[in-house]
Amino acid sequence: MTYHNAHAARIEDGIVREIIVIPYCEDDDAEITTYCNNIGLTGTWIDTSYTGSRRGKYAALGDHYDPETDTFITPGEPHGAPRHRRGPRVGERTDPP
Repeated sequence: MTYHNAHAARIEDGIVREIIVIPYCEDDDAEITTYCNNIGLTGTWIDTSYTGSRRGKYAALGDHYDPETDTFITPGEPHGAPRHRRGPRVGERTDPP
């Protein structure tokens, strides 16, 4: 599959501050940062996969980025929390707590 666009997240103090669409840069964070800096967007930029196939999930504004585990973490969620939560299916009974 040929990709034409990618998503990049600007990381500042370990927090996602901005997310943009850029031309595909082979998932190379150094190349992504260079591209963004060259068009006047300063800072450190890293790839975030819209499908969540990289770094645990698609980055959201305010998420924390953990460089040791190379993952985005939603504040208040423990490491290893499920990426997607499923609600009840149509017609599925749910008992009150």
